[in-house]
Amino acid sequence: MKLPGLSSGEQEPMWEINITPLTDVFLVLLIIFMVTTPLIMTAGVKIKMPKTKALPSLTERDVIIAVTSAGRYFVNSTEVSKDRLSDYLKDLKLAGKLVVVQADKTLTHGTVVEVLDIAKGAGAEKLAIATEPVREPAPAGAR
Repeated sequence: MKLPGLSSGEQEPMWEINITPLTDVFLVLLIIFMVTTPLIMTAGVKIKMPKTKALPSLTERDVIIAVTSAGRYFVNSTEVSKDRLSDYLKDLKLAGKLVVVQADKTLTHGTVVEVLDIAKGAGAEKLAIATEPVREPAPAGAR
């Protein structure tokens, strides 16, 4: 179809919208959300942990089991019933991953040991207990 007013050497205007740049933007946004969502989700469970000076360093591969003072269990911010915890952890294939237990400091020692035992039975080889860092007071005269 030739538009009126165009000479034989002129090209017709392009009527389609180029969606390649739009697709590029969407892919970049998707990657950003995929990377940041696990980091945001782990911060959602509020737990009062005991304090210590030595802290393990965590990576994205690590599995975090959080137990609240109300007895609710979360694996990487996904709530899991205590009865399903073992099966859920087995599905995650824990071999080679660090499993960190974040337990509220008001829980009994037995509860923490029970969670560690469930994780070990599900195939965890490396276990750790999460704590909060101890804030040392600033020396007198320092600001």
